[in-house]
Parts: sequence; structure tokens; C-alpha cells
Amino acid sequence: MHTILRILLLCILTSNQHKVFGARIIHGERVPDGMLPYMASVQTASGEPFCGGFLISDWFVITAAHCQLGRPQSVVLGTHDLSNADDTMRYGIKKCKGQPAFDLSSDIMLLKLSRPCSLQPVLLPKPGMRVSANTQCRLAGWGSTQTKGSGSRHLRMVDVSIIDHKICSNEWGKFDVKLPEDVICAGGYGTDKGFCQCDSGGPLVCKNVAVGIVSFNQKGDCDYSKNNKGNDFPNIYTDISKFRPWINEVLAKGDC
Repeated sequence: MHTILRILLLCILTSNQHKVFGARIIHGERVPDGMLPYMASVQTASGEPFCGGFLISDWFVITAAHCQLGRPQSVVLGTHDLSNADDTMRYGIKKCKGQPAFDLSSDIMLLKLSRPCSLQPVLLPKPGMRVSANTQCRLAGWGSTQTKGSGSRHLRMVDVSIIDHKICSNEWGKFDVKLPEDVICAGGYGTDKGFCQCDSGGPLVCKNVAVGIVSFNQKGDCDYSKNNKGNDFPNIYTDISKFRPWINEVLAKGDC
């Protein structure tokens, strides 16, 4: 547990130095207006973005549980350019925690909005759904495009492929981290693409279904290399399919 907290806390604390905890898409591109309407920016009381999230119904957004360390107070929906966000795009939130304490495989949190949102939500996987290795998926978020860089106000996206869990587990074993069987690995290994130090809470979308939640990488290092000469630790995501019964229960009840 101490190793887990060290990884996740590092994500928050390091990002604090740059006023942004959230997305840092590496070797991606700007998202065209109107695309990915479900993307949410999780923000502090002063309106600073620090995590990503995504709309799953008219009342609920999913993000990472460790984003609670940044004390989220609102989310912004309906814009790719955070410099243009106004009060009509800002929603108050109520936090719904999935577990009493998060760990490597339980880094998930639901946020209930203060009012319904009419934007199109993203589809979620069926319980127990598995995504095959080498499936091409997409992640998106706001932030810098290099390690320790400043944040971007424009939403960016990048395509990454699912990494075989055995390979992923072996690589993280070098860092003395034993990965659970039910996390998803994609990007950051055998490629120069991935997320950086906290695109925390953003979605990993495969074939139009949000299968994972951005959780952590290795020490916030974003120097990925196709030849594995840089940071060769795969990016890790929470497996949403594992939590569908809980998510369905919350959505049916309409409250935490």
C-alpha cells in the first residue's frame, strides 16, 4: 500500500508545482471542436484544472479516485478550450467513492453533477468485458506535451494500443510493483505516445467504449521511446468493466 500511495501522491504533488495535475498528452494532436463531447475538466474551488473526467449519463461523470486528493469542487463540460469556459459550462459536484480507500485496481470515483447535462455521454463496457492486446484505443486530456511542461488550455488526444498484461506486469515488476490482473495497460511502452504525470481520470476509449480510467505512469516521466530507450513502463488504467455493477446501482438510484 505504501508503494501505491507513493505512486499516486507523486502524481498530484509533482503536478502542483506546475499548477496543473491533469492531462499531459504526449505526441498527440488537438481535438477538433464537437468531437469527444463527453470530456470533462475536474477543477479546484478557484477554477484550476487538475484532473480529467468523462460524462457517462446526464447526471454523472467518472474520474480517478486519487483526484480527491486535489479537492475537486466543480467540473467543466462542453468546451475543448478551457480559456473559454463560462458559468453555463461549470457544474458543482458531489463525490461518490467506490471504495473506502483506493488501490491500484480501484482508482475510480463518480461525481454527481449539480444539474443535468444534455451533452452526449460516452458508452461504458459490459461487466467483465476484456480488450485484446494490440487493440488501438484513444485517450484525451488537457495539459503539457512534455515532462514537467506547462499545461494546455486546449483538449488534445492520442491513439495508443493495448499492451499484453504479462508484458505490462513484467515491466512494472522492475519497479517492485505487482500489478493486479484487472488493470488495463496501454501506451508508454514500445511507443513514443501516452499520457503524462496525471492525465488522471480521463478515459481510455476503444471502439467508442470507455474501457479504462487514466490512473498512473512511472514517476510522472513522459520521455517515452519507440525503442524503449526512455521510460519503458506501460501506462496504467482502472478497468471500468469491473465496476459496472456499482456504477449501474448509483445510476439507477440517481445518487451516491
